[in-house]
Amino acid sequence: MKAHDGFYIDGAWHPAPDRDTIDVVNPADEQIIAQVPAGTAADVDTAVRAARAALPAWAATPPAARAERLAALRDVLAARKDEIAETVTAELGSPLAFSQAVHAAVPLAVAASYAELAATHSFEEKVGNSTVLHEPVGVVGAITPWNYPLHQIVAKAAPALAAGCTVVLKPAEDTPLTAQLFAEAVHEAQFPAGVFNLVTGLGPVAGQALAEHPGVDLVSFTGSTAVGRQIGATAAGAVKKVALELGGKSANVILPSADLAKAVNVGVANVMSNSGQTCSAWTRMLVHTSQYEEAVELAAKAAAKYGDRIGPVVNAKQQERVRSYIRKGIAEGARLVAGGPESPREQGWFVSPTVFADVRPEMTIAQEEIFGPVLSIIRYEDEDDALRIANGTVYGLAGAVWAGEESKAVAFARRMETGQVDINGGRFNPLAPFGGYKHSGIGRELGTHGLAEYLQTKSLQF
Repeated sequence: MKAHDGFYIDGAWHPAPDRDTIDVVNPADEQIIAQVPAGTAADVDTAVRAARAALPAWAATPPAARAERLAALRDVLAARKDEIAETVTAELGSPLAFSQAVHAAVPLAVAASYAELAATHSFEEKVGNSTVLHEPVGVVGAITPWNYPLHQIVAKAAPALAAGCTVVLKPAEDTPLTAQLFAEAVHEAQFPAGVFNLVTGLGPVAGQALAEHPGVDLVSFTGSTAVGRQIGATAAGAVKKVALELGGKSANVILPSADLAKAVNVGVANVMSNSGQTCSAWTRMLVHTSQYEEAVELAAKAAAKYGDRIGPVVNAKQQERVRSYIRKGIAEGARLVAGGPESPREQGWFVSPTVFADVRPEMTIAQEEIFGPVLSIIRYEDEDDALRIANGTVYGLAGAVWAGEESKAVAFARRMETGQVDINGGRFNPLAPFGGYKHSGIGRELGTHGLAEYLQTKSLQF
């Protein structure tokens, strides 16, 4: 697997032969497939300085011209979609079909949406005797996770570039090759030098240096709530803007009038998707007591079909984390109806698709984000009880409601403390705002709301 031995800064690749390196490992067979340099605070500083130097010209570039570069970027990514899918499969372990359908395809839609927004969005408006300007916030430090490596990069870089900001990206150390492909695409799309920069490295070193750097105006981070708190505290000390997309423990609420079989099967598929490594996954299935055992049986059968269809989790540490939660669920008295803590394969960091029944709302597996293919099924007595359970965690990122009458599902969804709710299996919308309530984050990504995160407001009075 090809990898650059340096960083993409100021429009060129700069080798770092004397730096420590990070091994990139295929989670399916545990083999090293590449090495990338581990960036230092000095490397981050060089990248930020390049971004600051490029900022005035890029911010002054007409939005229509920025839109042209973003459209070109989308086209380059589309032309390399097969290579992108193969790279994600190699470093994340995602099955190739899923990498093609999701990891490579979804970012194309997001990139296209921001090319259009850059061309059509009104960056100024009249309010009474004032003209209100929406200007780029400045240099963006983007810190992205490994679970959807290209999507998370595009969801930050595309709106930032559309807004007129410049970007320094520190990608997750587990999936840096996809980030390098993105930097190549930026170069091929002929963005001006310094507008986008890439430094690979470890979170506590390069990531922290980026978050702390006085030349960074906004830190956009996706990852754990614990790290998000640290970044928020660091940014607060510098009065720096942050956008945080953090953890989730989303509820899939199945009301008695719903198509139970469809709701359960779609719910299980949602949890198993990407090997459970999705922050918005519906990991708590709430079922009325009258339908509970039927739902448990349906879920167990559905999960069994995923035994050889999902990939591994990203690394050995994550595998042990998920398995420890499964053991915790058993120890706290939940009923294991599918899967379990034993690894299903001798090689690779695989976890068995796991379903727990008789899960009480206060159990660890019902409160904490596991980030693996583990579903907890919880019974409820009535709608008020279901709402109490659905809202009964520190998270509020996503969720789902199923009902025979759409109006009932919508009425329930309006009472949920969460940032996004799918009604009866509603489709993903790349223009809809995505982000969380409570400990699930600050700010929104995607669409006009995502663009707004990278803008600041100035008013001119006449």
